[in-house]
Amino acid sequence: MKSYVCSLIFHVVGLLLFVAASVWTTMNHLWFCAAASFAVVTGICISLYRAQTRQTQMMQRIVDCMNSNDFSQLACPPFSDRKMTQLADALSATLKGIRTHLNEVETKHLYYENLLNQVDTAVVVCYADGRTEWMNKAAQQMLDNCGILPEEIITALKNHQAVARLPHRSIPTELAVSATRIQQKGKTYYLVSLKNIHSALEHTEMEAWQKLIRVLTHEIMNSITPIISLADTLSERSMTASPDERTRTHIQQGLQVIRRRSKGLLEFVENYRKLTRIAQPAKTDIDVCDFFNDLKQLFADKPFVSFETPSGLPHWRADRGQMEQVFINLIKNALEACRNTDHAHIGITASASDGMWRFQVSDNGEGMLPEVTERIFVPFFTTKPGGSGIGLALCKQIIMLHGGQITVQSHPDKGSCFMLSFPM
Repeated sequence: MKSYVCSLIFHVVGLLLFVAASVWTTMNHLWFCAAASFAVVTGICISLYRAQTRQTQMMQRIVDCMNSNDFSQLACPPFSDRKMTQLADALSATLKGIRTHLNEVETKHLYYENLLNQVDTAVVVCYADGRTEWMNKAAQQMLDNCGILPEEIITALKNHQAVARLPHRSIPTELAVSATRIQQKGKTYYLVSLKNIHSALEHTEMEAWQKLIRVLTHEIMNSITPIISLADTLSERSMTASPDERTRTHIQQGLQVIRRRSKGLLEFVENYRKLTRIAQPAKTDIDVCDFFNDLKQLFADKPFVSFETPSGLPHWRADRGQMEQVFINLIKNALEACRNTDHAHIGITASASDGMWRFQVSDNGEGMLPEVTERIFVPFFTTKPGGSGIGLALCKQIIMLHGGQITVQSHPDKGSCFMLSFPM
């Protein structure tokens, strides 16, 4: 490649000389020489145009690379001139700087996207009308990867409400809604975070109760076991230690009371320990009709207990033993509620639709007050004389381990209905 300055001087000098030659030969009527000089002038102009085009082509290549986001190219100088080389090097450095910056931005984008996909809080970027721009995995699962937010969430955003309730979903859901307004490139976005209040509270509640139970059982059993052992020892020694029959009888009776109460307390605590020792479900395919038939045999002497299943139900994947425990407990509670009811009726139904299994255990028994309904799944809470208060808490834990949910509707003197739902 020639120097740009030398090439420019060569073209300008040649152009001047041959233009002068063309004028002189024309004035002297040397038409052949004049035509030749004019042809040379035309060639010099074309060469000068091509020299300028080479620079334009270098700039055009740079622009094309930027438009196609291809910043891996280098600018090649069209001439070996020092200034041209410096310009090409500056353009190449600019492309490299842009490429490095874009790589850093992409790396940060992937980092933050992966980070947001790991959190259990649903995060959504949307427009003011609810159209979603981006959402993390938790939001995709919660909202079924829809292109627009549910109307309840949009209304909560517009009214600055902290909670949005989705009543039309397969499982009614209450979401804590938090939004931040963002202005970018003349557009308004909302960064929305959604948290399932009900699920979070349930898991926190159960974890807190489990921790409490572990502490109680550890401390109480460490105290009760030595008492039983000591009571047995004293009981044996009292048989021969005192010649006084009356004293020996009193000691014997007192020790028997201690032993009896200690054993009762030990059994009482052992029941509570069941809440913290539930094994992970060993799920198998269950034929719901066969499952209900087995339950029907257990309550064959109760003709007012009925089981209903529609035909063509798919297999239910669950731990059969644990589910039997849940349904037996619910049915026994229903029997207890109907003990003073004329024309008692207990109905157990099953259905499968919209990707969910739904079961109901209903009765027309004495029902429950609202304040009782609110606390019925809390461990240790019971309204039955002599009840342990772990039956329904145990059922709820088993259902939660299966990814399901249990709710109850009850009215005094009108009966209760326990509703169980599980994902298919």
